[in-house]
Amino acid sequence: MIKDLMVHLDGSGEDEVRLSHAEALSAFLGDARVTGLYTNLLPEYAYVLGAQSGYGGMEAVFALEKEIRDEGDRAIAKITERLFWPGASNEIRRIETWPSQVTRRTVSQARCADLFVATTPDRSSEGADWKELVEAVLFEAGRAIYLIPPGCPARKDIRTVLLAWNDSRPTARAISEALPLLKRATLVRLLTIEDPSSADRGEEASDIAAHLDRHGVRVEIVPVQGKDEDAGAIIRDEAAKLSADVVVMGAYGHSRLREWVLGGTTRDLVEKSERPLFLAH
Repeated sequence: MIKDLMVHLDGSGEDEVRLSHAEALSAFLGDARVTGLYTNLLPEYAYVLGAQSGYGGMEAVFALEKEIRDEGDRAIAKITERLFWPGASNEIRRIETWPSQVTRRTVSQARCADLFVATTPDRSSEGADWKELVEAVLFEAGRAIYLIPPGCPARKDIRTVLLAWNDSRPTARAISEALPLLKRATLVRLLTIEDPSSADRGEEASDIAAHLDRHGVRVEIVPVQGKDEDAGAIIRDEAAKLSADVVVMGAYGHSRLREWVLGGTTRDLVEKSERPLFLAH
């Protein structure tokens, strides 16, 4: 069950897009609760004071911080008008801190929701770069994430779903997390990418299709010939053919010097997909 949605907000023009998707998901899933998480980045004192010295430098920092907090107040007021409709039990939370702290605190908040709604990073020049935050939620929060391409309009219903299957833990997690969406969809296509040199993927697809059928989800299996390195392009092409409302898949990555880095197929979809992505790790 998905009962709690958390949507990332930052005062940019994409807030309206994210809120529209969160509201549509809430209605589609049976009036799930929506929590707006507003992140407001304050200036790092050490960084600012490194360029300025003395009391004048501190004055500049305090003035900048006040301006940022005031902007946050105005953004929260606007969001409040948008998020609280009659009968809604929604909530707004505010994280106002330095860039070095915002990711950790956002991950902690995301663990208290079923699904985290955000914009695909590196796709919009407006506002802050939230790539690190999105990757941290995806790989560290233990929750699924719903990523929206910038400007992508929300749809009232999720009728068609492309489920990108391979025999892996992240994909199994994604299927489990997405079951409430899959059960309500009109059409679910299970895409397998079959390398001619491998032998068992057809049997794996039949097994997962039978498992989903026991949950009341009927799927169409779509085997496509191709290599793993072409998976991102194949998934995007099949999503376009289906006019998929959302693509469900496992997210891949690895840790390098404590920084999470998206794997090849995941990175390709995050950077290029024209459709929302439902990801879990």
